[in-house]
Amino acid sequence: MKTWNLDALYESFEDESFQNDLQETKKLIDTLNEFAKKEFSNLEDPKQKIKAYLKQEEKLDHLVRKLYSFCSLTMSVDAKNKDAKKYLNNIQVALSKTTFASTRFSKWLPEVNNLDKLIQSDELLKEARFYLNRIVEGAKYVLSDQEEMVISKMKQTSSTAWSQLQGELTSTLKIEFDGEELSLSALRNKAYSKDPDIRKRAHDTLLDALPEITPSIAYAMNGVKGEVNNLSEMRGYDSPLDEAVFKSRMKRETLDTLLASMREYLPHFHQYIKRKAKLLGHEDGMPYYDLFAPLGESNREFSEEEAMTYIFKNFKTFSPKLENLAKRAWKESWIDFTPRNGKRGGAFCANLHPIKQSRILTNFTGSFSNVITLAHELGHAYHGDNIFSEKSFNSSYTMPVAETASTFCETIVKNAAINDANKEEKIFLLEQSLMGSTQVIVDILSRFIFEKNVFDKRLETPLNEDMLNDFMLDAQKEAYADSLDHDYLMPYAWVYKPHYYSGGLSYYNFPYAFGLLFAKGIYAKFKENGPAFAKDIDLLLEKTGQMTVEDVADLVDIDLNDKDFWRKSLDVIKEEIDLFLELTE
Repeated sequence: MKTWNLDALYESFEDESFQNDLQETKKLIDTLNEFAKKEFSNLEDPKQKIKAYLKQEEKLDHLVRKLYSFCSLTMSVDAKNKDAKKYLNNIQVALSKTTFASTRFSKWLPEVNNLDKLIQSDELLKEARFYLNRIVEGAKYVLSDQEEMVISKMKQTSSTAWSQLQGELTSTLKIEFDGEELSLSALRNKAYSKDPDIRKRAHDTLLDALPEITPSIAYAMNGVKGEVNNLSEMRGYDSPLDEAVFKSRMKRETLDTLLASMREYLPHFHQYIKRKAKLLGHEDGMPYYDLFAPLGESNREFSEEEAMTYIFKNFKTFSPKLENLAKRAWKESWIDFTPRNGKRGGAFCANLHPIKQSRILTNFTGSFSNVITLAHELGHAYHGDNIFSEKSFNSSYTMPVAETASTFCETIVKNAAINDANKEEKIFLLEQSLMGSTQVIVDILSRFIFEKNVFDKRLETPLNEDMLNDFMLDAQKEAYADSLDHDYLMPYAWVYKPHYYSGGLSYYNFPYAFGLLFAKGIYAKFKENGPAFAKDIDLLLEKTGQMTVEDVADLVDIDLNDKDFWRKSLDVIKEEIDLFLELTE
């Protein structure tokens, strides 16, 4: 079993450096609060105050990221780890105290006279220009010192706790299947089985097992969405969606153009799903349990090492820098590969800025789709590698561009595999690619519809599991239309998707569609311009922490409010659909 190594952070919770950093963090928080209380009470010598604040904040951020990452990464593979839970709560309580300094700074900074001129006079402030201007722009959404302090403390026992509950219940649920006791993620992986009987029975088993935890997770959904609704209104946002768009550093016009383009191309995706359904013997649309069924001939199973070797070879076609990053991730044990009880489902990459490394979690079982997932997460690591040279205040990129490098990297691997394949393998690989694209366009649209309906209805009433099931079914019917068999949908898709349970990150769905189509457009430019364009992409990734998404796109001459850009990206997928339909005629 290949697991990651976290020693570059800390060797254990008893590690002297972990304990020392924890104590140093608490001292720094007190120091920063004292500084804010004293210095942000007047406008004297603003340049030195801003610089001093930035330096203290960066030092604190470095420590907090290390401590928090060690706890959260440990919990992600061991949900019941008592030390991880204890210290994660300890850190969260300490972090709630930073609200005082950040709130004071956010209210003080807009009062500084001639801020632009001040920034222009100093190299550090020039570097922090975007960060400082975003604080000024967002100041209108900041509440009073006391309100922000209370909110920060209350979150620990509300949305944060609800999120942890959802994570623990879904990662520790044990389900009997064919004489084995499986985790939820392991059972869900049966959807990729070649055996149609296994796929259907796994689906039915899942439907029977989930009601054990759905009442509790429905409470978690209500707690998180209720909190977000209330705070969004208090802060002055028009809605949680408008808050999500602002936090994404994008214009609502950009999101609307993206969604309209996705809806315009839905019929093409429906054609693909209907053809796949017929090939599997379904005449009334695709039953949900066969959405991920493999088609075509490819008996290849990958070991972890074979998967990484395959990725190395294809990453090299983009640049040696990308290949070397993947090799480093393998050599230095950045990746936790296989599913097990207590480990969360799905996959993610955590960029660890203080140590200039990343950590990747997958639930690898050897399929080609698992290889694509690895490529996707290594793309996130590559994004981190490009941004590690920046100071911490320029290292936080937003949801939409967060999926750009990852989707670009999976596109490299998918396209290379399809080009090398014979007809039967090509059908298999095309279908794997289209399966992923359909999830990111059609299913993501259903998740967006679901989440918006939940937010809207939560304003009126709490939602029980039956209501949430109905919302999910309605969203699936709207996005998939008649391409799915409406007698076999997945009402519980809200239960095991962790994206719905973040109090600070709503609508974590449309960024996947943005990332896919943005990456498709960038990949087309790469194919057109050749290897030299790799440096432009590196620059784009490097600047994502200090630009709006529109300005990031402008670095490679892309206008995100031009519907034709999105159409051209969607046409790349349509070409795959057309080829799939031709090969399976």
